[in-house]
Amino acid sequence: MGELRNLTSRLAPHPPKPPEPSASKAGRNLKAAVPVAFGLLGLVALSVLWRMEVFVVLVAAALCVALWEVAGAFLNKGRHIPLLPLWCGILAMVGATWARGPLAGLAAYCVAAVAVVLWRWAERRRHPSPWSGDAAAAVFALGWIGLLGSFAVALAGLPRAEWMVALLILMPAFSDTGGWAFGVLWGRHPMSPSVSPKKSWEGFAGSLVAAVALSLALVGSALDRPWPVALLVGIAAVLCSTVGDLSESLLKRDLDVKDMGSIFPGHGGMLDRIDSILMWAPVCYAMMTAPFAT
Repeated sequence: MGELRNLTSRLAPHPPKPPEPSASKAGRNLKAAVPVAFGLLGLVALSVLWRMEVFVVLVAAALCVALWEVAGAFLNKGRHIPLLPLWCGILAMVGATWARGPLAGLAAYCVAAVAVVLWRWAERRRHPSPWSGDAAAAVFALGWIGLLGSFAVALAGLPRAEWMVALLILMPAFSDTGGWAFGVLWGRHPMSPSVSPKKSWEGFAGSLVAAVALSLALVGSALDRPWPVALLVGIAAVLCSTVGDLSESLLKRDLDVKDMGSIFPGHGGMLDRIDSILMWAPVCYAMMTAPFAT
């Protein structure tokens, strides 16, 4: 009889556990995520208001941390990425972009990519994984994180740099916040359930609303650009942020990792925090320097 009662209790339906009070419907720990987000925004704002060179140093540090995270993720699949030449390449690209502009940063990337390949070939006997695959992964990581990230430095070198940096940082942040809010309230139709189950078309609409509203304020008012340009900037920011987020989600799925890191409570790692910014940075620079945007 005792065994029968135990079996019955195991088969009986149990009420689902209530969600933790600190977690939102979208799965975020808001008590941890919100203070961290405001702290990071405050750090960027202080660096920009103090000296733009401090912001450039912060960019270089963030990109180096992101490369360290992605190297650890690739190790999960047996890929060894040499960090030392990658970090040197990041510093060279950031320095060249700050001194001479994006073309100099691109030239530094090409030199760094060759150096990374030769470095991995030279140490091929120390690591059992195929060196050519490791070198390809390293060059990809350097381009994705380093080359795209160097456009943040290029924006910091433009006239009215403080507003350019605000545009770079706040547009993805507003897109993410609007998408999260609309997704929590009305999200019903997933965009790509196999890659990122929590992203919905309703959330995408919220991203558009928030980003376009901010763009009209920043681009249209603060930067005094025509309103059609502000509208295009808002739409482009949402598209870039969404592609950047989905691309990282796809890579994490391929590498069998949940987050690239865990240094930011409620957010994950550095790369989880800047994936949208990386994709947005070169497009933002192109739009702010295009003849039609003046």
